[in-house]
Amino acid sequence: MGLQLFSRLFTFVLNQAMVRIAPPQAYGIAAIQFELLLSTILFLSREGVRNTLLRAKTMGPAMRNMSVLPVLLGFPVALVTAYTYARFAGSEVQAQEHFNVSIGMYALAALLELMSEPMHNLAMAELMTGIRVRAEGLGITSKTIVTFLVLVYDSRSGGEGALALIAFAGGQLAYGATVLGTYLAAYGVDTWWPRRPCIDNKPGNFFDPELLRLSFTMTSQSLVKHFLTEGDKLILSYFSPLQDQGGYAVAVNYGSLIARIVFQPIEEASRGFFSKVLGNVTTNIGSKTENNAALQQASTALISLLSVQAAFSLILIVFGTAYLPFLLQILLPRQYLATSAPQVLSAWVWYIPVLAFNGGLEAFLSSVATPRDLNKQSRWLGDASLVYANILNLSVRIAYTGTFITSFFARCGARQLLDWRAVVPKTQVLFCVAVSAVQILGSAIFLRVEASGPEKGFTRGVLLHIGIGGLLGAANLLTWWRYSGRYISLPKANRPKTQ
Repeated sequence: MGLQLFSRLFTFVLNQAMVRIAPPQAYGIAAIQFELLLSTILFLSREGVRNTLLRAKTMGPAMRNMSVLPVLLGFPVALVTAYTYARFAGSEVQAQEHFNVSIGMYALAALLELMSEPMHNLAMAELMTGIRVRAEGLGITSKTIVTFLVLVYDSRSGGEGALALIAFAGGQLAYGATVLGTYLAAYGVDTWWPRRPCIDNKPGNFFDPELLRLSFTMTSQSLVKHFLTEGDKLILSYFSPLQDQGGYAVAVNYGSLIARIVFQPIEEASRGFFSKVLGNVTTNIGSKTENNAALQQASTALISLLSVQAAFSLILIVFGTAYLPFLLQILLPRQYLATSAPQVLSAWVWYIPVLAFNGGLEAFLSSVATPRDLNKQSRWLGDASLVYANILNLSVRIAYTGTFITSFFARCGARQLLDWRAVVPKTQVLFCVAVSAVQILGSAIFLRVEASGPEKGFTRGVLLHIGIGGLLGAANLLTWWRYSGRYISLPKANRPKTQ
């Protein structure tokens, strides 16, 4: 936890400096287009296999062989994706210095990251989250340092951004190499080599046929999910000037901090938890008493998680919409204040709660859904474009996953264990948030905060307005803890045994 916190804070500080050094055009290409290239390679190569292996109760030989599939898939996926992007990128993008070399470096970085996949899946199966946190923490730190150092060298040598794309590509390459090296130090190279399992002293299949089919289904479904999730980058890559892409990238980089630091680890942990707890329920193994106990445990965990997210989402919306303009005066570089970045970040205040709910619900769905359920979800999903369109898209997914979870408990004869009403914040919390919203609005009017505007600096009235918000925020958190937080229970799954 200490390493993760340090790496996040350290990289945040360096990222602040990088944004001020890197040219907006290069930052837009790296943060929008190159990141889309990287995420496409990784998503198509590993997402389906990752979700499938989370359902395995033990990591036997057949399961370990499945972990090698992302490595094998990664080479053709990386080659085709990188060539397609280089071939059809816009002329303004192709004119950037070291463009083709940078694409090759990003593809190589993706392959290095995929080579660590067998060890990552083994660590997740053994609930050895410390190894994953250490690998990702060191990877992010090395990525940020390499990118920052190359950008500094370029700026001091008078390159005027000539090495900017190389800087970002080199940082990503450092990330992949560091993650792979950390996993190799923990597990060695044995996990790379498939082994034929023996069943009753007879050689069995290299891959479990049922899990193999499920992984292909999840991979095809993940293709739809990927393009829905990355729809904003696709649209920006083809229809927006590089300068605007840079502004949007800066805004999304700040907006997604909470998603990367908080929601992603919670979703991954929840996915593993539900997969282990409900493994016997989904495969019809175990007695009715055992299955009901597992369903009760899963229901308590799900409702508790969503209850926490609901309370904090209300607080975020009330305080975020009121005080974000003042925070942006500190966070955003001056050249980005006149771009669309402030408007995009304002949209993220509404996007983050939807993102939180969707992550928890889809963690449950991917843990217990059958291939038929996943295909049905794909038909529910619609188009997505930018942030507000993503909110609508995720809302549709939340509606589907909520309906699916209700029907799942009903099919198991345990509908009474799932109480959605417990997700709604307590009356005292709602009242406190409503009063805070009125007081914040009154404070802004009485202190003439709206009239002065954040662009005129932090006047005495602005500072007083922020101080009132801080006190109200503390009151909201204390109220939530008094009436809800301390009663919430998040049970833990037992650590599985490996073969």
